[in-house]
Amino acid sequence: MFTGIVEERGEITARDDLTEAARFRIRGALVTSDASFGDSIAVNGVCLTVTELADDEFTVDVMAETLKRSSLDRLGAGATVNLERAMAAGGRFGGHIVQGHVDGVGEIRAVSPSENWTVARVAVPAHLARYVVEKGSITIDGISLTVSAVGVDREYGDWLEVSLIPTTLAETNLGDAAPGVRVNLEVDVIAKYVERLTGAGRTANADVEGSEPNE
Repeated sequence: MFTGIVEERGEITARDDLTEAARFRIRGALVTSDASFGDSIAVNGVCLTVTELADDEFTVDVMAETLKRSSLDRLGAGATVNLERAMAAGGRFGGHIVQGHVDGVGEIRAVSPSENWTVARVAVPAHLARYVVEKGSITIDGISLTVSAVGVDREYGDWLEVSLIPTTLAETNLGDAAPGVRVNLEVDVIAKYVERLTGAGRTANADVEGSEPNE
């Protein structure tokens, strides 16, 4: 489990495309400082397993299903990624419950900077919009954020807005965000469990292709 508090910005140093998979080598001095083979590290919000370690780099294998459901398929050597180690049992809970299971990919539609913060508007896939509420939690590229506004219009369809403070802009890849950039979205897992338990989502989920959770 993760909390959506990004620990460092890493860099993809190599990508190898395999049969129905891809292998990434990623530089991240902090997250590798105490990492071991088999540990979980969230890369842009995707929970991945460490398969190799060398100096300050680690290697992960990403299966085709995960590539299809996330924005990792578009990344290659030189790309900057948000990194977070799995939460320690006695650690401080700083964000919200993040599983590292991406629910869908959104697209940044607008970035509006101001003196003290920046507002980013993100298009949300229609089947995820029902889980997004104003003042609720959302994970964008592995970052725990508070939804500041939601809406729908002809241009964007369903959208949400988040307000990004200078620290978030400086310490995560959202500082480089621009319209057209695709981002990984993970909605609040509690909302999904409530929907399942009440039976409200059974019909809706049956109509969504690939609605089963990813790795």
